[in-house]
Parts: sequence; structure tokens; C-alpha cells
Amino acid sequence: MADRDNGFSDKVKGAVNKVKGEAKDQWGNATNDPSTQAEGKYDKAKGNVQDKVGDLKDRFSDGER
Repeated sequence: MADRDNGFSDKVKGAVNKVKGEAKDQWGNATNDPSTQAEGKYDKAKGNVQDKVGDLKDRFSDGER
């Protein structure tokens, strides 16, 4: 059960980072600020990685049963 919680937690963190990154990316685009856009792209990439980590944790915890 704890493994599933960890996978879920990573997925939630990933979703938050993706949303935060998209907002920064759009804000940087609107204000013509490449630095903020880059931060947004980084946050979105980080969110994608966290989401994949959550998937892997779920997959491995399901295989252990």
C-alpha cells in the first residue's frame, strides 16, 4: 500500500509542476521573458519525469502482489 501512495504522490507532484511550468512558460511568452519561459519548460520537464517515476512505482508495486 505504501508503494502505491508513493507512486500517487509522485504523480500529484508531477501534475503540479506541469501546471506551474505551463503558467511560467505562458507568462514568459506574454512578457517576452526568455528566462521565465525557460524556467517553465524546466518545470514541465520535471513534472513529466515525476509522472513517469510514479508510473514505474505503481507498475512495480502491482507486480509484487
